[in-house]
Amino acid sequence: MTFHDRPIGIFDSGVGGLTVLRALRERLPTEQLLYLGDTARLPYGTKSPETIARYAVQAAGLLVGRGIKLLVVACNTASAHALDALRDAYPQIEVTGVIEPGAEAACAASASGRIAVIATESTARAGAYEAAIRRIRGDAEIATRACSVFVALAEEGWLDGPVAEAAARRYLAPLFADKDAGSRPDTLVLGCTHFPLLSPVLETVVGPGVVLVDSARTTADRVALMLDRAGVASRNVHFPAEIRLLATDAPDRFARVAANFLPFPITPAMVELVDLQQASPAAGPARPSRPLEV
Repeated sequence: MTFHDRPIGIFDSGVGGLTVLRALRERLPTEQLLYLGDTARLPYGTKSPETIARYAVQAAGLLVGRGIKLLVVACNTASAHALDALRDAYPQIEVTGVIEPGAEAACAASASGRIAVIATESTARAGAYEAAIRRIRGDAEIATRACSVFVALAEEGWLDGPVAEAAARRYLAPLFADKDAGSRPDTLVLGCTHFPLLSPVLETVVGPGVVLVDSARTTADRVALMLDRAGVASRNVHFPAEIRLLATDAPDRFARVAANFLPFPITPAMVELVDLQQASPAAGPARPSRPLEV
């Protein structure tokens, strides 16, 4: 296999990063994708920054051992705390997270400089989006809101209806409904990879004139640019290319929840169970998963 034909590696603490995988498939249909959900140790958000970095390096090590050409950290918490550790551990691999692409897109989209960020509690507490936005646009007015219930709604497939709308109104009222027209944000960053699934109900609640920034799609655009600049885009003329899914625990639950994130059916047989404690970058695949035909 030539370097060009190696897969793009993607990892997350669970299934949320599948929105990034889906965006990559739509943006780059000829690229092979290898996804790892560290389901045995989720959520990362309750762990210390040191532990998050250690987990991320272990997860990336397995993907590097499978021969990836680029690493996508499809986890906001790991993007906030582990990118430097990953680049130090694997200098031979280009790495991108989801926060910087989302921040860049938000700054480009906002005419007023008033930007709202919704995220999980750990990502909101870390202030990573605020820091990234202010590095690009120092005068930005940023309001952040933790919306952790959205994660459960996405994983249960409750993407519309009265429960989803009530949760959205409860969370977003302080950012939008309770603001006068001159102080309302004009841009909303979906700062968790679960949240794009709720985009229709979020658009209804915030109303017209607010741009939703999907960090999954902006990350896919960043990856396309990185591959082009490095000259390592796939030369495969047959698409869509294969997707492989790995999990560190409960492939059956992974498959069940993944069905809410992906536009094709998933069964437990399609998910390879892996052990990060035994993995190393030098190790090859122990038992290949069955590639998805999508």
